[in-house]
Amino acid sequence: MLRETTPRPTPGILMAGVLVLGIAAGAAIFIFGARSKDVPQVIAGLVILTVAFLGLPGLFTVAPNEGKVLTLFGNYRGTERRPGLWWVNPFMSKQTVSLRVRNFETNKLKVNDARSNPVEIGAIVVWKVIDTAEAVFEVNDYVQYVSVQSESALRALASSYPYDAHGTDEITLSTHTAEVSKGLMEALHERLAKAGVDVIEARISHLAYAPEIAAAMLQRQQASAIVAARQTIVEGAVGMVEMALDALKEKNIIDLDGERRAAMVSNLLVVLCSDRAAQPVVNTGSLYT
Repeated sequence: MLRETTPRPTPGILMAGVLVLGIAAGAAIFIFGARSKDVPQVIAGLVILTVAFLGLPGLFTVAPNEGKVLTLFGNYRGTERRPGLWWVNPFMSKQTVSLRVRNFETNKLKVNDARSNPVEIGAIVVWKVIDTAEAVFEVNDYVQYVSVQSESALRALASSYPYDAHGTDEITLSTHTAEVSKGLMEALHERLAKAGVDVIEARISHLAYAPEIAAAMLQRQQASAIVAARQTIVEGAVGMVEMALDALKEKNIIDLDGERRAAMVSNLLVVLCSDRAAQPVVNTGSLYT
């Protein structure tokens, strides 16, 4: 695998001055030779002009956060990252590679989670090129490579975790955002390392059940929430009934036999657990008649 190296270009300001002087000198020699009909002088002027003009393509500029990949007849000669004006062999080709931080959002992918439920998932990936030689020569199109591999890693990640836990403590896509993002980062680092790309951040931007099961899953979530709420209400009601019976017994307000005690517990649970306001009933008789 090719690794990025640093070339040794000539400062461009110096070479620009030399080339300008060469063009001016060559033009002057050619004009004087033509006027005096001095053939050697004319030829010398043409040679100087030709050499000066051939040297002009060797000048190039490098902007901040940019790299110029230099190749000569198919051979990699290095990458210049230093901003400024430089000059190299004019026969070298120069390819610009941006070193800026980039980000993109994947498409909303439809995949099956670990429980084979269809879900829609999308992610935002922040990345930049750290090795221009690998980015240019190891893959055909590093921008497209990052896009395709990011979606592939996201599909694999979504298939490794369930959407939600349903009462367990396992890692899920919907509740363990940090763990899922960390797993996506590790997968992207492994896949994109060969392209000279560093992943700065990766996080889930969209997560939902697929439309065909969204309604059913919403009903299941609502049912789970209702069951959990009812469980909390019953636990609280039982505690309150126990406190009431203990207080009555401790203060010796009333002595209840087993049947009356059961009736009182039943009535209190109905009042405390009901989702509507209880309607009082005045009992004018006896429990035993």
